[in-house]
Amino acid sequence: MVDVTVTYLEMDARPSYPRPHQPLGSAAALLHAENPPAWYYMSLYQAVGAQYDWVDKKKLSEEDLRAYVQNPKRALFTLIRQGWPAGFFMLDNTEEGVCDLAIFGLVPEMVGQGYGKFLLQEAVHTGWDGDGVEKMTVNTCTLDHPRALALYQSAGFAPVRQVHETRD
Repeated sequence: MVDVTVTYLEMDARPSYPRPHQPLGSAAALLHAENPPAWYYMSLYQAVGAQYDWVDKKKLSEEDLRAYVQNPKRALFTLIRQGWPAGFFMLDNTEEGVCDLAIFGLVPEMVGQGYGKFLLQEAVHTGWDGDGVEKMTVNTCTLDHPRALALYQSAGFAPVRQVHETRD
């Protein structure tokens, strides 16, 4: 059993910063996956989340996972660099007026190269581009990357509450 603190954050207006430029180096492409298969989502989920104990989606049945990933109110984006997935994010618009950054992360090989800030700022702008978005939300916990909370705050999210829980 481990104690975990979950921090919920919100952003109630589009940020003032412009759309980000990619970090210097190899060009990257951000691709929107249309009706992605569950295995594709899970391969990204595992690649990014294995070291942070991401297990929630592993508990879903194949049918429930497919319904989750292919819901038309959710959008999955993959950052491709040098021909392979470098990171991804999912925007969830299932709650009216709210765009939740449901998942976000980089594969371990990309951490520390400036792509985290780039990908997060692009996710934020993409989220605000949606119809009827009045606020964006995200959450992180103490099992995530140690800089995750600070990164979300630097992108314009503000903590609104914390929950302390115990996980197995």
